[in-house]
Amino acid sequence: MNLIKQRDTILGTIRRRIRSTAYLRKWIVLGAVIGVISGLGAAIFFIALDTATKFFLGTLAGFVPAAPLGEGSRPISDAARPWMLPLVVGLGGLISGIIVFRFAPEAEGHGTDAAISAFHHGPRQIRSRIPLIKLVSAAITIGSGGSGGREGPTAQIGAGFGSFLARVLDLDARDARIAVSTGIGAGIGAIFRAPLGGAVLAIEIPYRDDVESDALVPAFVGSIVAFSIFGALISFNPIFGRVAGAGFTDPRQLFYYSLIGIACGIVGRLYISSFYGLTDWFKRWPLPRAIRPAIGGLAVGCIAIVLPGVLGTGYGWVQAGMDRTTLLGLPLWVILLLPVAKILATSLSIGSGGSGGIFGPGMAIGGLLGAGIWRLLEPIAPGMPFDPSPFVIVAMMALFGSIARAPLAVMLMVAEMTDSLAMLAPAMLAVGIATLIVGDRSIYKSQVRNRAESPAHRFKFALPLMSAIPASDAARAARAILGTDQTVADAISQLESIGLPGAPVVDAKGFVRGSIEITDLTGANPAAKVGSLALSTDSISADDSLDDALGLLADGHRSWAPVVAENRLVGVLSARDAVSAYRKALASNVRRVRSVESTGAMIEVEIGQGSVLAGKLVSQAAWPRDSVLVSISRAERLIVPRGDVMLRAGDRLTVFSANAARDDLQELLANRTALGAEGS
Repeated sequence: MNLIKQRDTILGTIRRRIRSTAYLRKWIVLGAVIGVISGLGAAIFFIALDTATKFFLGTLAGFVPAAPLGEGSRPISDAARPWMLPLVVGLGGLISGIIVFRFAPEAEGHGTDAAISAFHHGPRQIRSRIPLIKLVSAAITIGSGGSGGREGPTAQIGAGFGSFLARVLDLDARDARIAVSTGIGAGIGAIFRAPLGGAVLAIEIPYRDDVESDALVPAFVGSIVAFSIFGALISFNPIFGRVAGAGFTDPRQLFYYSLIGIACGIVGRLYISSFYGLTDWFKRWPLPRAIRPAIGGLAVGCIAIVLPGVLGTGYGWVQAGMDRTTLLGLPLWVILLLPVAKILATSLSIGSGGSGGIFGPGMAIGGLLGAGIWRLLEPIAPGMPFDPSPFVIVAMMALFGSIARAPLAVMLMVAEMTDSLAMLAPAMLAVGIATLIVGDRSIYKSQVRNRAESPAHRFKFALPLMSAIPASDAARAARAILGTDQTVADAISQLESIGLPGAPVVDAKGFVRGSIEITDLTGANPAAKVGSLALSTDSISADDSLDDALGLLADGHRSWAPVVAENRLVGVLSARDAVSAYRKALASNVRRVRSVESTGAMIEVEIGQGSVLAGKLVSQAAWPRDSVLVSISRAERLIVPRGDVMLRAGDRLTVFSANAARDDLQELLANRTALGAEGS
């Protein structure tokens, strides 16, 4: 008992320190922690995938998949028992389907989209088991020959740990989103050995036309740490090695890269339509969900008898496409048909419910498409590059950069994977053209257009003052609290006597264990304990701003939720409470502004270490009569200047002052560091 109490005390101290720590220092530490786990997770997944590949494809089918230069450089070869391929891929799909739909159905499909959805709708709600289930099921799906990418599982591993960290440390909603985004970038940056691209991807991937700038610094920290851990355990070598012959020296070639952009845009639209078309088709099947990945795998295995390049990630075939001699030695029909076959195989493997990413296959499809275009044009077109590698690299960037709506991140990642920046200039042209053709479509359905449309930011943009009011200010005392040991009959009686639809559930130690509605109790055994029925729904943190709190209520389709601090009940918050607090704050601001003259200056200052304001409550400061403290900015967060707010050194104040009060205000703020000019 003492050990548990000591643990809770230590955890409470850590939580308080993290909440009071400045943004940069906090995220250097948290970003590094997320990076360590993401790097370890990526390394474990890489080993698990290699083990599964050797068993399923190597032992059972006698097939050794081609591998890129940075992963052993194995050449293209045939299977010793090609007739086994449909059975092996189907078996892998069956095992993966049983694991996923038995233990974590939300782990089906491509994990990156699920991680993006968690970022927008519930950054603290990713179940702890998801990363493990995703790791095992994806290793089996891809290792048995299913067409999928390695980035989906690693993105979900990183995002899952970020979500876990947010719950354990009681991070507010903003920091929880940053933790999930950092985990996505760290996991993908590690598995692709592309830390810069992974970091940029973390801020690009949630939106189609925007970026999550708050996550940039944490993403840099997390991605470089994850890359370092993965490199130390597996390899620092770029996946495709240093690609020889990749360069841009002839402006005439811009015409060919424009053609690549057009082709990638068209094929990208085909990829999106095919993937979601087959996904919807499989969902309409009356068969058990666990069986569908087996059927998809069986179909992929049949395709692989003719085109083994559709199996797995396809990176070995992309590497072959970069080599002139190897590419010219392959039949033309194979090169031209392989991109379309890879689209079909990925749609069958992942769209049927198998686990794996669609990022890696997307780049492989683009690379193979670029190789096919080079093969067609090389004998007849003037000014063609001698090697096909420039076409392969640019097409990889253009196809997936356009359909993922993350052009900068994908260009950087491919440049890191090929250890070459030389093709960025023509790639920008190709990516731009491909993006125009793809239009508003995206391979990730969970992406939203911009922050204004994001569930994570919707109330902040619509009602700006909401982001400055903490949930604890709007919460009211709970009229009823149910204990985990109460019987259902007693709980119903208590709620009905007060006329409440539900109440928080608290254990004997005072920790919140969830909440429950009276409708959930009505049909239950009257003698059952409330604790066995309580829903462990995501609570609102006392430090969450009202816009985040309203977003959580909207996403959960709830009218109220418990507000907690260090997992102890502060009160309850409903949408009506939030709106009421917003109106009061708005009215207070209006009254304060109306009380001063209409002519004056807006002054922005920072409280220095020696300021007389440091350590005082807002209500205790000797503000001049004709001045209004408009806002307080602390660690990149806006705070409503209520009377009980303690001012700290480093706070940035915005003060509106009438002309007659400016001298008195200047005297009060004498010991400060000016951040901005004064204007009238």
